[in-house]
This record gives sequence, C-alpha cells and structure tokens, in this order.
Amino acid sequence: MDQNKGTEQKKHSNFRLDKTNIIILVVFVVLSIVSAFFVFNLAKNIISTWTMTNLEGLPVSTQGTKVAPNNNEETDPLTELAINPIDIEMPEPWDGVSRVTVLLMGLDYRDWAAGEIPRTDTMMVLTIDPVTKEAAMLSIPRDMWVNIPGFEYSRINTAYYLGELWKLPGGGPALATQTVEEFLGVPIDYFAQVDFTAFVRLIDEIKGVPVTPKMDVRLVPIGGGYKQTLEAGKTYTLDGTLALAYARARYTEGGDFDRAARQQEVVYAIRDRILKFSMWPTLIAKAPILYQELSSGINTNMRFEDALRLASLALEIDRSLIKSFIIDASYVEFGSSPDDQDILRPIPDKIRLLRDEVFRTGGPLSPVAIQSQAGGEPVDIYDLVKIENARVSVQNASWYTGLAGETATYLKLKGFNIIEETNAQASDITSITLYNAKPYAIQALFKMYEDAGLGKPRLTNRFDPASAVDVVIILGNDWANYVSSNPLPVE
Repeated sequence: MDQNKGTEQKKHSNFRLDKTNIIILVVFVVLSIVSAFFVFNLAKNIISTWTMTNLEGLPVSTQGTKVAPNNNEETDPLTELAINPIDIEMPEPWDGVSRVTVLLMGLDYRDWAAGEIPRTDTMMVLTIDPVTKEAAMLSIPRDMWVNIPGFEYSRINTAYYLGELWKLPGGGPALATQTVEEFLGVPIDYFAQVDFTAFVRLIDEIKGVPVTPKMDVRLVPIGGGYKQTLEAGKTYTLDGTLALAYARARYTEGGDFDRAARQQEVVYAIRDRILKFSMWPTLIAKAPILYQELSSGINTNMRFEDALRLASLALEIDRSLIKSFIIDASYVEFGSSPDDQDILRPIPDKIRLLRDEVFRTGGPLSPVAIQSQAGGEPVDIYDLVKIENARVSVQNASWYTGLAGETATYLKLKGFNIIEETNAQASDITSITLYNAKPYAIQALFKMYEDAGLGKPRLTNRFDPASAVDVVIILGNDWANYVSSNPLPVE
C-alpha cells in the first residue's frame, strides 16, 4: 500500500449547531473535559492532516520561549491552524447515568511533516462513571501488537492509517475505535481529536502549566525554537509550545512509557490550574474569541448536549477519584514484527486485569481485587461468575462424542449461564472467544484448565455488543483427552 496516498478532503458532518451553541461546546469540551482529562492525548504529537478552510488565521508560530523555574507566567498567544472535520457518524445520545468512555487519539507529527497519511502516535482511553463520580484514564502504547478488524495483526498505531487509506466508513477514527474496543473488550462511546495548535492555545490562555519532571527532560519544540533541558525535581511553568514539547519528549530511559506519564501530569496540571485560579468565568466571557481560534481544531462525534453534561460532570469529580493507568513494560513482552519492527506483545492475563481495574467502580470486586473484606479470605471466583451471568456457548471440536453436553452440565454446576451446546470444526486445542467484557467467566475457565494441568486455552477478543453470546468456548482434543480419563462431576 502507498503510504504517500493522500486522503480525500472530508466534508462537514450533517450535525449542525447554531453559532452560540458551538461557542459553548468549544468552551466546555476544550476547557472542561479536556482540562480535566483529555489533554494527556492532545499533548502528544497531536497534529492535523486536513486541508485549510477559509477561516482567518495565521500559521502556527514555531518559536519556543525560554523558561525559568517557578516564575514563567507570561506566554505568547498562538493563532490556530484551521482544519476541516471528518465525516462523523453520531452515536446515540448519552443518558447521563451510564458509564461513558472516550477514545482520544493523537497523530504522528513525522507522518504529517512528510505529507503521508498519519498513524496515531498515541491512543488513550478516558472512562467516567457518573453514578459514583469516579474516572480513569488508560494510556495505550503505539507499538502494541493487536488484531485490526478486517485486516490482520499489526501495531495499534496503524489502525487509523488503514481506515483513512481505504476510506472505510468513519475513516481512521472509526477503525481505531473498533480496534481499541476489541483489544480491551469494552465499548467506546465517543472519540475525540484536537489539533495540537488548539492545545497550545489553551495552555497559553491559562498562562501556562506547572510541571515537575522526575528525570531530566530535553525539550525540542515542534518546528524549531529554543531547545532546553528541564532538570529533575525542579518545578517549571511551561507555555503552550513548551508544554507540548514536554509531553512529546520521548528520549528518556522509559521511552514512550515515561512520555505517557508526562502527558498525564499535564492533564492534572491543566485541571488544577483552571480550578485553582477560578478561571472558568473569564474563559466563558472570552468564548467568542476562543471559538474563532479553537473550534476548527476539534473533531469529535460527541453531541453538544452530551459534551455539556460531561463537562459539568468532569469538574465535579474529585481528583482523588481520578485514576491513571499506563500499559507499561510490566504488561507486555518486547518482540519483533514479521518485517522486523519493534513491537509490544500484550500479556493477555495482565491486560485483562488492568482493564478490569480501569473500569472498576461499585458492584462486585474486580479480579485484581478478589480478596475478602473480612479475614483476607479469597472470594470464590464461581460466586462472581454467577453475579456476572455471562451468556456462554459450549462447542465440541474434539473426537469425544458428547463432550459439549458433559462440559456444559459441569459448568452449570459451577454457576455458568450456558445458553448453547453444539459442535464445531475439529481442533486439537481449546479456544475461547470473548464478545463482551466478562472477566470472571474468563478467569474461571482459565482456572478450570489450569487445575486440569492443561495450561491456558487460546483467547481471542472479538468485541461485539450485538452478539447473542458473551463467551464461546470451543473444546479441543486437549480437553477431551483429560475428560476421558477424569470424568466430570454431573451433580
């Protein structure tokens, strides 16, 4: 495929707001939701690749400003680079009480500079529970080796590129969203892309953000400008250009993992800045100006009404109830792709446990927290299976006649909700396909196999909220050989 193949110019969505509402939307989305959570993605190589519109504006300034510790409160305002939004398929309106999850994407500056279709330089997930008023954000490395629906396994940062290249419905954002849904096994309600100049302008509007690096960080502003090194342990107030450079910096010991942590530091810094100095009334008053400079840099499938409610909710959440997670080296194995590129192979068990922690709020305990509230006794996983009530299809792919029925009866005794018993194409190895996030069912099935001394069956995520079943287990000859020598209890 030709990576230099350009994308055709996108048209505006059919979704329209009057100018007043657009102004409010921009202010709330950029200065509330973004300030609370979104900026960790926007600050990481967030680059536009769309064509110029007729909105007035000057090219982005590329000159950084030298910064001194603790006292740099003056910033130079930047004008915005206008872009056309992509075609947007609007989701169902948010009901205001269900958990809401947003995928945030930043595009690779190097691709943009080379005139190529961009890959995502980062993907991050924000999730908010409006009932418990808890939130979490999860950073996903760009080199994560995953299945891209409709294609094959590749680095997760290519999903956006493929969606744009092949002009799939919804383009890059849609395929990237679908890929993350399948990888994590959770639904994604919205996506958001914000041009990096909008981020720079926001930081300058709030007079910079304070950061305290944990290691020396070399800042190289996009397009040139004054290069400098921030020393570990010192606090600096960065203007927009340098804040972007800080979040982009990758040449530290931890590479992309360190960078993800710096992005999350910037998120909190923006949120705290706005709340600490009560900037909200002033920002509202400047809405018309901010609209002119920022509106064209926002690309999302979020409705105005949803943005308004989410913005209000975001500012209500206590900082202690916002959790930050990074898929770092402890959740992956380092490897090489077939074309000898560096990749990160996810460790499925650890990724699932992390996912459950990210999305855990009230209700049953997550698998990562399966410990008794009293006495430290472990909770029986099968009790959690009953609560979860996953719809399970049991299929026989082995030589053993009746294996699906016997296994289904056994699983029912354990609390599983078996809705189908059938046959499947012959297989030596048992495999499990997960269509909806049901961590307890998966953990219990893995436990069953490990107790039998068979290791772990293969697991594939195929997220599909419309699926009639949540879990399909296809029993192979490995399980048949065990059961033939170790009859399963039936009562």
